[in-house]
Amino acid sequence: MKKLKIPRNLTTLAYHSIKDYILEGRLDENSRLTEEFLSSQLGISKSPIREALNRLETEGLIRIEPRKGAYLRKLSRREVAELYDLREALEAHVMRTAKLTPAVFSDLRSSLKRQRVLLKANDRAGYIEEDVHFHAQLAQATGNAHLCAALENVQNQIWLSRRNTYDLSSSTAPDHHESIVEALDANDRVTAECVMRGHIQNVKGRLLEFLVTNQYAEAGRLTMPEI
Repeated sequence: MKKLKIPRNLTTLAYHSIKDYILEGRLDENSRLTEEFLSSQLGISKSPIREALNRLETEGLIRIEPRKGAYLRKLSRREVAELYDLREALEAHVMRTAKLTPAVFSDLRSSLKRQRVLLKANDRAGYIEEDVHFHAQLAQATGNAHLCAALENVQNQIWLSRRNTYDLSSSTAPDHHESIVEALDANDRVTAECVMRGHIQNVKGRLLEFLVTNQYAEAGRLTMPEI
């Protein structure tokens, strides 16, 4: 008798539920996710849970320790720097190739307004979601599904280090975003790419500085380790 395969939709539902749980910031780096816990929470068997966890490990969001469970992946400063370099390359390509219509510009400007409202209300979760949405809108305008998927994965991995550092760049990001939209609206792709690169480099620099300072404070060292 041939073994039945796990329903794809059940595995996908488990994957999205666990991923949302992670990206909503409900775990810290020491929290453990077990198949038993997730199975009881989601009301499904362990098999689709296991498949979902394997997919999340492949995407770089968690690490699985045999017979122990899954933990949030902790990125080194070198890994953070490399992810930001990749993100910069991807988003620079977006600036050069996005096909921008009046509808896209309308959506981008609406996103800008929501960003400022959410920032003023100190709605961190809402702001971060809108920030990601803004960049995703630009990526989608390229019509390149593979690029969109790659950028989303990079963003998710970066979030593991940024989730506790909301204040590092939130106050300046809407201004950078507005400058990008204005440059694109003027069909000045060179300036748009330059602003986008500067925006990403600014966030990268602040985050790396925070990680170094934080590690230095925790370790009580006299010298800071190199990246």
